Amino acid sequence: MELIAAAAGYYYYKSITGQLLSNLSPKGSSFMTNMLDGHPDVCRDMFRMEKHVFLKLCSTMRDRGLLHDTAGVMIEEQLGIFMNIIGHNERNRVIQERFQHSGETISRHFNNVLKAIKSLSREFLQSPPLATPPEILCSNRLHPYFKDCIGVIDGMHFPAHVPAKDQSRFRNRKGFLSQNVLAACTFDLQFIFVYPGWEGSVADSRILRAVLDDPDQNFPHIPEGKYYLVDLGYINMEGFIAPYPGVRYHLHEFRGANQIPRNAKELFNHRHASLKNVIQRSFDVLKTRFPILRLAPQYGFYIQRDIVIAACVLHNYIRQEEKNDWLFASVGGVTVEELPDFDDQPDMQLTSTIQEHIASSLRDSIADVMWDDFEQKWDQW
Repeated sequence: MELIAAAAGYYYYKSITGQLLSNLSPKGSSFMTNMLDGHPDVCRDMFRMEKHVFLKLCSTMRDRGLLHDTAGVMIEEQLGIFMNIIGHNERNRVIQERFQHSGETISRHFNNVLKAIKSLSREFLQSPPLATPPEILCSNRLHPYFKDCIGVIDGMHFPAHVPAKDQSRFRNRKGFLSQNVLAACTFDLQFIFVYPGWEGSVADSRILRAVLDDPDQNFPHIPEGKYYLVDLGYINMEGFIAPYPGVRYHLHEFRGANQIPRNAKELFNHRHASLKNVIQRSFDVLKTRFPILRLAPQYGFYIQRDIVIAACVLHNYIRQEEKNDWLFASVGGVTVEELPDFDDQPDMQLTSTIQEHIASSLRDSIADVMWDDFEQKWDQW
């Protein structure tokens, strides 16, 4: 009787553990079923967004006809493949094993989803609202001084994989191969505009000039009196307000005994830097959510460029659908220490003297009013 009981217990144990192991290593559509039916945290970690956001994105793709269910591969699985690749930087052979599809099938669905998400760029990369952003309106340190600021512009270098014959053009000032991406964002951490694909050796100021000179790039119109914040890599000009050159600017320069600004220009630069760091926070969220942007993916360069656009579209989609997203919450209200960029000084003349004069006058008037108020109310610091 003891032997019989032991044998029964052994077979029962094997059947239970076998079932558990099977559940831990699901294949193909069963993998998606386990993810979507499982714990929300597992789904979030796997697909880089909350479950309800992922499912709504699937519905959007299906309702608009941007993706289609195929024999054995539903839209949910197609998006799952795509998010595994850009959200975990997984290689094709790993995805083949996980989803039980051939390498050709994985590549085909990856490219189809990339194209579909990129097609949403005009909808989810939109002009900023013209009203004063609440992030400025609710701050005594920023309002009313920056009431007409509608966003921030900066460049970001992402590692690039290019043929040997092109590497000299893509080697940036830090010595590694990159594509330089020009981006604009709101103070709500959403991207307004993104222009990827530039060689890493090209300065930010030249890319901005190319954008402004080419109407086909559809850079958002800047209403009269409104402006973006830019750093020292750009010329101070109408519509684009840069900090004062030759005056301490980066936040780490205001530490310790030097934390109090000594004049109007330093005060302006400090608050400019505090406000401008929103684009660094946006880039930080983007690269954390999509680690493929931290490495040089082994794709053709046009695919690398499109991945940046798709990542920005998904970034905005998630921001709009889930304000409490864990990655956005991790940087909300955090001041990011800025380090000097590749281009601390502009390399070319972008503007006419009249445009420079208009921008300089605006900057001086903001700095003077800010300094007068600062001297009267030291507790604002």
